[in-house]
Amino acid sequence: MKGAQGSTEDGNAHEAPLRAVDGPYPHSDESRGLHRPLELGHGAAQAEVVFDMNGEELILVTGATGFLGKRLVRELLERQPQARLALLIRDQAGQAGKERADAFIPAGDRLRVQVFSGDVSRPACGLDAETYGRLQGEMTRVVHSAATVRFDHSLDEARRINVEGTRHILDFVGGARQLRNFAYVGTAYVAGERSGLVGEDELEAGQTYRNTYEQTKAEAEALVRARLGSIPGVILRPSIIVGDSRTGATSSFKMMYWPLKIYARRLWRTVPGYPDAVLDIVPVDFVASAVARLLFEEAAQGTSVHLCAGPGGSATIDQIARRAMQYFNGPEPRYVDPRFFFAVLRPLLFMALWGRKRRVLRDGRAYRDYFTMRMQFDTSNAERLLKPAGITPPPVLEYLDRLFHYCVASEWGRKPVSGS
Repeated sequence: MKGAQGSTEDGNAHEAPLRAVDGPYPHSDESRGLHRPLELGHGAAQAEVVFDMNGEELILVTGATGFLGKRLVRELLERQPQARLALLIRDQAGQAGKERADAFIPAGDRLRVQVFSGDVSRPACGLDAETYGRLQGEMTRVVHSAATVRFDHSLDEARRINVEGTRHILDFVGGARQLRNFAYVGTAYVAGERSGLVGEDELEAGQTYRNTYEQTKAEAEALVRARLGSIPGVILRPSIIVGDSRTGATSSFKMMYWPLKIYARRLWRTVPGYPDAVLDIVPVDFVASAVARLLFEEAAQGTSVHLCAGPGGSATIDQIARRAMQYFNGPEPRYVDPRFFFAVLRPLLFMALWGRKRRVLRDGRAYRDYFTMRMQFDTSNAERLLKPAGITPPPVLEYLDRLFHYCVASEWGRKPVSGS
């Protein structure tokens, strides 16, 4: 599951006034013969955007301000030193797209990055006709990772962002005259409420969905699949993305982190789920490396790839809970049948409890189905395409303590951690 419940990978959930281009980073290295792109502000929509790529790659990235997106941008800049990046970023109230990019683009790489204010959920991605046409003529590769990953959106709202946003991007790249590859970042949880082993090339299997996020990501993937015959592209399906496998660093403390936090703080130890339920998590460094690699892998085109821990690397809820019990010196986890808990116990507890424990009951509903999964993700395509390059996900239990340590060191995201 890309990102975390309660967040939006590129902020596309809310509309804001748009500028066609919001301050592409200025090019001052005239010795390289580069032209400085003209900056477009309000009232300057007809100004020309000049790209002088000298035969280099121009990679368009959506969702660059999300947890995965930030790491992916840095990965692309490092792996492709001759490439330039075009980032489509939505303006927020009081903060333009360029200002949002300034927060995570290394100063030494800004000459290679151009920031365009737009919104994938709007027609033409919110770009003026001139900018739209110029980008179509110059971009060579595209990564579409923009999405809302909230579980509680209405179906209409989730479709506006995830489905229509993907449709707009597909229309955009469909007219790209130099397109070499399109990477769509979806989620392994398009499998919905299936059980057993899920194949990488499977999508529709009569499954139902736990929330509007899963449903609309499945609908969006169906759109991509329908266009792969005319667009060179690959579908990438990460599972639950967590912090860096080496440092534990994360900027998102939702999904798996939320039940860990309430357990570590002794607020709750009851698990409305099954001890043998499978939790497939992958570190953000693995996913970013995999996306950056597969964007340039012709052998991946036309396929779907699970960026998951898989049967050999995932862990059960009980394995993770017991590791947490050891690390946090907490109480023994207590498992309750989820059907009984939500039908009988939770309504009674909700009336009896107040304060923080009542908030735990309220907020925990979004995660209830993820404690009951008995589903694994096949990773045959991933192993075939990534293993030769040395890109493999570490087993969950191998780096779990590093995630715990970062949670404690950062006070669950409330303070910075040096070196992260």
